[in-house]
Amino acid sequence: MDIKSLKSFVVVAKHRSFSEAARELNTVQPAISRQIAALEDELSVNLFKRTSREVNITEAGKQLLIDATAILALTEQAKTQVKRANNGQIGTLHIAHLSSACFTFMAKLVRRYKRQYPEVHVVLLEMTATEQIDALQSGRIDIAFSRPLPSSIASDFISHNIYIDKLTAIVNQDHALANQQQVELNQLKNESFIIFNRDEALGLFDETIMQCKQSGFSPNIVSQPRHMQTLVTEVAAGLGVAIAPYCVRKLYNDGCHFIDLKEVNTEIPLQLQRRKDTQSAIVEEFTEMTLALKGEIAQSMLN
Repeated sequence: MDIKSLKSFVVVAKHRSFSEAARELNTVQPAISRQIAALEDELSVNLFKRTSREVNITEAGKQLLIDATAILALTEQAKTQVKRANNGQIGTLHIAHLSSACFTFMAKLVRRYKRQYPEVHVVLLEMTATEQIDALQSGRIDIAFSRPLPSSIASDFISHNIYIDKLTAIVNQDHALANQQQVELNQLKNESFIIFNRDEALGLFDETIMQCKQSGFSPNIVSQPRHMQTLVTEVAAGLGVAIAPYCVRKLYNDGCHFIDLKEVNTEIPLQLQRRKDTQSAIVEEFTEMTLALKGEIAQSMLN
């Protein structure tokens, strides 16, 4: 059985006429008769009782009509779904993000995307930068919002800068420098330092250490939390001072004061990353929407 034969059968059954079926299908009656005869031979049953006056469907034909109608409906549905998938209208999109770096815009971005593509299932995953690298490489996520990838693997991915952050000092509200808007990094040389865990953000950790050394000291590291909210909370609790991306002020930071660092011009990009070898209309559409909103995203995170 093929789709063409089944469609001819259904149309003959509908009209109870080979000539009417041929007219609807824009063909000739002998072609329809040959298709039905071949179908009957294949199934070893009679599908119609033919007389000079009428064409009646048999019991076997009635059963085939039920199944053939369902098959043809599924065929049309498959055509539609394939086209929608090709256009990025259906499917599942796995997005990983750094919570501190995406705090103000991620929910709004996904809401906008869902309004345009309501039948795409979006899965949001909070992951550290290291976790995102593993998930990208294994294909467990489609899109990552993270820090720049290590140079050893960067060529395997497509990366877009979404906004550029900077380093800031964070002190407890009761700290002697809490009334300052700007300090030099060496003013913190005698402090206990809270620095985000190196295993979770290799580049950030190494950049912080390098900036301290360029300011003439090695930091006394007393804590390396794995979550930015923990880092901010530890500063608020008076356990030390921190150097972190400016975006962390969007987290709950009651009890903290953020101070600009003089002569520290380190750029900390937040990037949208995706695998270079993945051809997905869903990923493409989400990427394009995000890039179109870069200005708005940067404003929400840096103001």
